Amino acid sequence: MRRYLYLSTAVAGVIMTTGAGSVSAQCVTSQDCAALGYTDSACPGSGVKCPFGNSWYCGGGAAEDCTKLGFIYGCTGTGYAGGVGQTCNGQYQSCSCSSPYTWSGSACTCPSNYTYTCSGTGYSGGVGTACGGKYAACTCASGYEWKDGSCQKQTQNGAVGELYYCNGKVVGVKASGMSFYVALRDLGQMNWSSANSQCQSYAFCGNVKGTLPTVDQLKSIYQNKSRVNTLLSTNGGTQLTNDWYWSSTNYATSRYYVVDMSSGRGSWFGMSSNYYVRPVLASY
Repeated sequence: MRRYLYLSTAVAGVIMTTGAGSVSAQCVTSQDCAALGYTDSACPGSGVKCPFGNSWYCGGGAAEDCTKLGFIYGCTGTGYAGGVGQTCNGQYQSCSCSSPYTWSGSACTCPSNYTYTCSGTGYSGGVGTACGGKYAACTCASGYEWKDGSCQKQTQNGAVGELYYCNGKVVGVKASGMSFYVALRDLGQMNWSSANSQCQSYAFCGNVKGTLPTVDQLKSIYQNKSRVNTLLSTNGGTQLTNDWYWSSTNYATSRYYVVDMSSGRGSWFGMSSNYYVRPVLASY
């Protein structure tokens, strides 16, 4: 009596011959690739593909084959968005990167222009998304501008909040709520005619001229003296003197009002008296 054994590699089936001319068969078929052992997603180099799907059986040499063919990147971690294409033994041949990272050929790295930390005087933050804690450009605080790779003092003319600029330099200050700017320095002590003349010719910037302050403007300066003095000190000016200042407001013939910056008290004096003078800019 002869016996024969046949195995099918395409399906899980067994056919048994039990005698000459006598065949009995028992077949157990399945189209579930995973159940049949086809559990690999790809087999670069060698392997057997499941006849019912796209999975493979790679055998014991799968990891070595994958590495030889360049499937070596896990594509996880900071800057990674995932793998490109098929996997082999859980690895990829290249990775996709999250913005602004770029694929260098072996890793997700920051572009070479991301060099700025965007911190320090004049900086308010970075532009866009950081890469490795650095940015391609920065945003600047008020009064600063992004220029040549840094936040620099703005080269500007005119009013910006509490400061008045001329060619990028502060030339006048005011407290919030004041409608005029105060010059950075006194012109000294002098009679009223000289005070009025020098204030009208005082140039805040080019043809932008000052005036001698009114008595109400002097009182406003006194009421905001603490803030005005702080702005004067921090922008290269000199603080107000605790003494009398001339105003442009007339009291009587040859007499004009003055205000004491130590007390806020007002009075009037003749034009020949000598008092301190500080120009103001009311029109800008």
